[in-house]
Amino acid sequence: MDAYNLNEYFPISEQHKYVSQLQGRVGLTRRRAEYFVKLWAYLFLKQQHELDRRLELPLTELDLPSGFVQCTHREAQSVFYGDSDQGSDRAAGMMIDKFVGLGLIEKKFDGNNICIRVKSLLPRNSLIDTNTIELFPDAFNPRVDAIPVATFLSRYYNWIDNKNVVVPQRIARILREWAVLYPASMRVLRRRDTQNAVGFYILYPVARESEDNFFMSPRKSLYLGIDIEVDPIKMAAPQDPNCNAIQVRAWQIDFPYKSKHNIEMLLIDAQNTLINMQADYPNMCDIYTIPLHPADQQLGYALGFQNISQDQQASLHWIYIALDRFLALNIPQQLSNLNFT
Repeated sequence: MDAYNLNEYFPISEQHKYVSQLQGRVGLTRRRAEYFVKLWAYLFLKQQHELDRRLELPLTELDLPSGFVQCTHREAQSVFYGDSDQGSDRAAGMMIDKFVGLGLIEKKFDGNNICIRVKSLLPRNSLIDTNTIELFPDAFNPRVDAIPVATFLSRYYNWIDNKNVVVPQRIARILREWAVLYPASMRVLRRRDTQNAVGFYILYPVARESEDNFFMSPRKSLYLGIDIEVDPIKMAAPQDPNCNAIQVRAWQIDFPYKSKHNIEMLLIDAQNTLINMQADYPNMCDIYTIPLHPADQQLGYALGFQNISQDQQASLHWIYIALDRFLALNIPQQLSNLNFT
């Protein structure tokens, strides 16, 4: 079993489905989850190879290896880091110990080799088939949606930056405060069967005195994702003739539901919301946001957003698009060449 060819046997697009299901576990960053899924896949494939079982490749689903499987630190180094110089055998061993500490695997020494057993982590039906679950856009209800939305937003923020622990209750409080000020700008994607909110956005009308923030360090304006006592962005009151800017302060779909169809649905709903908001803010013409993940940045660029300022230390950007250009977009056509895996 060649660890260097792991991505051929189990493609990265399939790995990401498992990585997304693991996000939110305490202590498990995105990078650690990626390494763990690779290790899981390698041990499963190695065992099947040793048992001379033929598999249909590439794999689209992982089973748990049966019992313990031998795996040296050198093998783990190849699995985690490939043929790059990024990590050593010792670093791979430390990563294995981290997985043991997180309860993801068990490890034992048989006298000659390290043996690893992957623990059962995900139910068989945990990889949600978004084709069988109907979602629909709806108004944000602060009484029933604040906690579920805050929960998946906090998982997302902690997933992006594991050094910063975001508390869902704080996010829920902020969302409820914003809903009192201007609820029309807050929308969700809701499951038809359970009525649970699994996607959310807020299009925040910005007072003119706060617009300077769009040309300063983006990190200083991450009010939802960082524990800042005072919100640096003030909301403009309805009918404020000086309100020119909208900030997308949150736009996220919970990981298992993040399909092309659902992304398009939420973007089209955002277009309609902005059209309705023009009655309250007739002079708004600019849209700003901060993409926190490379996939969000890719989506922004596909829609026509452009960089306007950057925080070099945090690798964050303010990106911008004119309101009229965003409203003129044919969303499915605009995203037709974007890779959503």
